[in-house]
Amino acid sequence: MKKIVKYLAVIVTAITLSSCGYNGMVTAQEAATGQWANVESSYQRRADLIPNLVATVKGYASHEQETLTGVIEARAKATSVKIDASKLDANSIAKFQEAQQGLTGALNKLMVVSERYPELKASQQFIGLQSQLEGTENRINVERNRFNNLVKDYNTMIRKFPKNLTASMFSFEKLDYFQADPSSSKAPEVKF
Repeated sequence: MKKIVKYLAVIVTAITLSSCGYNGMVTAQEAATGQWANVESSYQRRADLIPNLVATVKGYASHEQETLTGVIEARAKATSVKIDASKLDANSIAKFQEAQQGLTGALNKLMVVSERYPELKASQQFIGLQSQLEGTENRINVERNRFNNLVKDYNTMIRKFPKNLTASMFSFEKLDYFQADPSSSKAPEVKF
């Protein structure tokens, strides 16, 4: 008899928890943290393309060593920053973004170097890599937007009544959004 009561209690608890939104919160939280992995994957794709881009430019612009070294160093720094997806807070996202901004700046300088070398701009290899890099930047933006949408859905879910009671009971906390770097509001200055 005790076993039957125990099993019934487990079943009632499971039904209660699922009807109060617990499973939905877990699903929404996992969707947001899983999407963060997609953001990181897009940034990794960019980092993987950079050695090919640098090698192509290096062949044409060997005396632009300072710019090429800057890109390599920024790539190393950007790929060294790792975030635990279970601890997505504003501080960790900001550290990640800061490292990525350094790489973005270095790539911008590299693209300016390419403007100085008409034969490089005409190179099929360079055109292909530049296209890949542009596509990657678009993917990064798409993945960040998807991440923010999933964070919004999750945060909304855990704040609405009565699910906010369940969220509080089981320590579901708000996730932070990926936000643009304050310096990104200024257009980069290109000088020849």
